[in-house]
Amino acid sequence: MKVSSCYTPHVNIFQETRFGSEEARVFLQNCNSFNQLKQIHSRIIRFGLTHDQLLIRKLCQISSSYGKINYATLVFDQLNDPDTFTWNVMIRTYNTTGSPKKALFLFNEMLCNGFLPDKFTYPFVLNACIASDFIDFGRVTHGLSIKMGFWSDVYVQNNMMNLYFKCGKNVNDGCKVFDKMRVRNVVSWTTAIAGLIACGKLDTAREIFEKMPSKDVVSWSAMIDGYVKCDQPIKAFDLFKRMLVDNVRPNEFTLVSLIKGCTDLGSLKLGRRMHDFALKNGFELGPFLGTALIDMYSKCGSLDDAVKVFGLMQVRNLATWNTMITSFGVHGYRNEVLAVFEEMVKANVVPDVITFVGVLSACVQMKSLEEGQKYFTLMTEHYGITPILEHYTCMVDLYTRANELNEICAFGDTISASTKANHNVAELLQESKLTCVDEMEKLIHKHCRDYDLSDLVLDHSATPTQPNFIGSIQIAS
Repeated sequence: MKVSSCYTPHVNIFQETRFGSEEARVFLQNCNSFNQLKQIHSRIIRFGLTHDQLLIRKLCQISSSYGKINYATLVFDQLNDPDTFTWNVMIRTYNTTGSPKKALFLFNEMLCNGFLPDKFTYPFVLNACIASDFIDFGRVTHGLSIKMGFWSDVYVQNNMMNLYFKCGKNVNDGCKVFDKMRVRNVVSWTTAIAGLIACGKLDTAREIFEKMPSKDVVSWSAMIDGYVKCDQPIKAFDLFKRMLVDNVRPNEFTLVSLIKGCTDLGSLKLGRRMHDFALKNGFELGPFLGTALIDMYSKCGSLDDAVKVFGLMQVRNLATWNTMITSFGVHGYRNEVLAVFEEMVKANVVPDVITFVGVLSACVQMKSLEEGQKYFTLMTEHYGITPILEHYTCMVDLYTRANELNEICAFGDTISASTKANHNVAELLQESKLTCVDEMEKLIHKHCRDYDLSDLVLDHSATPTQPNFIGSIQIAS
């Protein structure tokens, strides 16, 4: 007889007298809700299976996957004598759920309780150091790994090297780890190349790349992407030609980097060739590749091609929608900006700061204060987004164009209490008694300069005749 009707057909726990570790593992594998997990856990306790660390690890992993990290912590804390593997699982769980400092505290507790870390512990701890930017803790961990005999372990050494390159950009320390490695694998070489590129040492990265005994697509792609990011797209394409000669098949990451290189060169012809290459070699227009193509076509002057790519994409992420909105905006098609935004909302994609830069800029192009107020209110009150400089600039522009300078003081009323406390822009404008938009923008710049600002400031002056692009966009359901 079944215990309760709350169980779905996927998980049926019977009132059998036998409920051992094997049965518990089967139920955990088929668990599909947190409520089910708790009921399975209760039976694990009832049948005295809490000593089974494999079950405990599974409970911690599943509960954290449901966002119940506190429950995972409770399960772990009730374990009397966790083994190293269980400690590792919990440290990793804190990392993957955005609590790297807790991962470090747990590692410290692990050592204080006399448990010895293994080769898998150190990478989890080092990743937590990177996420927390705790380079000193990382150095101590490095020293401990050497004392514990892991100085020659390739897996540990690769993660040590990654720590130094990423945390504080300690180039010399990263290179020392690489130089002292007696055995290196492809990951070792690629980590060194990517780390040096990130630290701006492109020439050194190229030297190491040329010394690699065996190059895979990841190492080729890392070097190509490095040239693109360092504004040397020609060298990126030269390297791509060599890659093809060596019969290494590029991946999506390779193509996206090269398409960005086409964008930097402003070469529509080269961009189309890369698009054709992708299609002929079986690459799908996923969010990553498709978004890069939309951006390339838009910036290289072919909005029609950008719209076609957007229409062909079956899956779009937030970056895709933002890129299409921005593309319409920079080409002056303000009505299409708002239309795409409305389709985005219907598709249940939550907009962000960049989205509303494009939307409010379109309102400025339309000289519609009413629309601007509507979308600003939607942004702040419905989505809870804190305005940045571009948003304020757009709103001040709209008020100025509408000759409603006195209404700017009421602008603060549309901002949430927390936002108002952070900026007080409306009060500043009112007190300064400024009479032109340029002076207002200077004042806003002065008081908002500490905030991270988007570089997507659209051209407010473009007002060309607007064809109906929306009819040609096939919105995927």
